[in-house]
Amino acid sequence: MWDSIIEYFSTLEQRPGQRMAFLVGGLLIFWIIEGAIPLLPMKYKRNKLRHAAVNFGFTCIHLVIHTLLAILIVKLSDWCHEADFGLIHWFGAGIAGAIIISVLALDFSSWLVHFVMHKVPVLWRFHLVHHSDNNVDVTTGLRHHPGDSLLRGVFFLLLIFVSGAPMYGVMIYQTLVVIATAFTHANISLPKKLDKVLSYVLVSPNMHKVHHHWKQPYTDSNYGAVFSFWDRLLGTFMKMDPKEIRYGLDRYYPNEKDEDFMSLMKRPFQKLRD
Repeated sequence: MWDSIIEYFSTLEQRPGQRMAFLVGGLLIFWIIEGAIPLLPMKYKRNKLRHAAVNFGFTCIHLVIHTLLAILIVKLSDWCHEADFGLIHWFGAGIAGAIIISVLALDFSSWLVHFVMHKVPVLWRFHLVHHSDNNVDVTTGLRHHPGDSLLRGVFFLLLIFVSGAPMYGVMIYQTLVVIATAFTHANISLPKKLDKVLSYVLVSPNMHKVHHHWKQPYTDSNYGAVFSFWDRLLGTFMKMDPKEIRYGLDRYYPNEKDEDFMSLMKRPFQKLRD
């Protein structure tokens, strides 16, 4: 079993069509589900398709950036293997251990870069584009300014370097995070008990929606991507009743511009509004 898993994910980076299928498939599945069991009523400026088109614009740029970063990711992962560098090699981890360390290290990179973007003002300028969405749904998950995407790539490379993650570990995590991102942003209403149970290990929809609440300190909480225990361990976990959640920002950005693509692209380089 391990051989087939390793073989598939080791070369997945070379099959962009299959990688795209995970992304598009996750979006479509949760798009359908959120239409059937919505968590909150959405008030799009025009309609859901127009809102999605704006977010897909950022998604396309994100994919181009990731394609370029993939060259560095492959080279760094191969170098770690050849040089026996990183936690996986130092601990002599087997295949299962390599997968676990890779997934945990790369998920921590997602938590860490997210935390840093909220705490460093110049980086927050780029990340606030993600938070400016007044109608959080499945398409919001990949609404990232190019500056945001680049910084995520830097932290991703850093944790590959530290962990020595092999390409199959990298691709397993990237597949998980694509699905998790669609799931946690989707406007779906799960039974409260199920959502609560999930949130002890995984980032659940309700847990992540708290992060998109328009006011601090809720905005500065629940930074996790796949696993929730980083927030619980590091003191950044918060919860609130989903009915009280309001999306968008209470400052920094005019909320009436949340579906203006060019305005969003330029915003990090303009003076922020108090």
